[in-house]
Amino acid sequence: MDTNTGTNTSDASFASAVPTAMTGAFLPGDGTVELRETPLPRPGPGQVLLRVRASGICGSDIHYIYNGHVGEGGAAYRGVVAGHEPAGEVVHTGPGCERLRAGDRVAVYHISGCGQCDECSRGYFIGCTSESRAAYGWQRDGGHAPYLIADERTCVLLPEPLTFVDGAFIACGIGTVYEALTRIAVNGADRLLVTGLGPVGAAAALVARALGVRTVYGAEVVPERMEWARGLDLFDAVLDSRDRPLEEIDRLTAGTGVEAAVDCSGHPAARTTALKALRVRGRLALVGEGGQMTLDVSDDVLHKQVLISGSWVTSVHGMTQLAELLARQNLHPDRLVAERFPQSQAGRAYEAAAGRAAGKVCLVFD
Repeated sequence: MDTNTGTNTSDASFASAVPTAMTGAFLPGDGTVELRETPLPRPGPGQVLLRVRASGICGSDIHYIYNGHVGEGGAAYRGVVAGHEPAGEVVHTGPGCERLRAGDRVAVYHISGCGQCDECSRGYFIGCTSESRAAYGWQRDGGHAPYLIADERTCVLLPEPLTFVDGAFIACGIGTVYEALTRIAVNGADRLLVTGLGPVGAAAALVARALGVRTVYGAEVVPERMEWARGLDLFDAVLDSRDRPLEEIDRLTAGTGVEAAVDCSGHPAARTTALKALRVRGRLALVGEGGQMTLDVSDDVLHKQVLISGSWVTSVHGMTQLAELLARQNLHPDRLVAERFPQSQAGRAYEAAAGRAAGKVCLVFD
């Protein structure tokens, strides 16, 4: 059958269009990347075959897989093709696919859930507790290969003029801060403080601008990241977190504090800075993973009547809204990508992602 009907293709047409094997990038957990041959299966029911065009490298890839496998049971890396930030083009569709067609450009939500539980019904596959839950690049093959089998329900159409590199950054990186910022309802009346100015922190500034925020401050401890952030033209001021940032926030806001803040670092001191920088009835979103946070409940929260919101990735619906928002405003997340590598140089790409102080690293495919 023709792929444009949305149904499965014949054995002959599939075999003539794509190889039976391909080269994938695997992470053995010792700070290296292995490129080795892996079979290319056909898409099953509800699945599509994507030709990968871009695949981002996330900080979690570095911390939990590349430098040593972390996690137990279902959360552990299962020795699959790496990469949970892919974007590409639909090549074939499996039985039962109704929404996507060959030639569609898509970004991929990085986790596939059971599709039946309450979290999955809301599009938050990240929260699925079923044993069938599997993250691309962790428990099922990911995007660091020329082709990817993806569940149709995890694919989001990539509107023009967004690029494939834009799409690769949307789900995990930019979608995460989009969810966080919409939860604390940032708007044009707010001044926003972002603590932690890696790729996700810079993405927070980009999304905040798209949502109408006119004043964005950033705070960081790494000099190279401060310099990089200042060159993005997204921040009104970039503060050195080592040099009394709260005093500077006090000066910049004429003593009131900011209306909203988001921590993208996961560092206890940065979280404290973000909280204490809030004005009365301010709102704080916590995005950065791990670590602790110390606060005085009365002085920092109750008496100031602040709202603290935790956010752990967006939903498929949120990812769709974000893609449309970025396209309407002609905003390109790929400006936050510092280096791009072909898959043949995946080792160098991971070395750059693990060692550099700022910017996103992405694999790109012809």
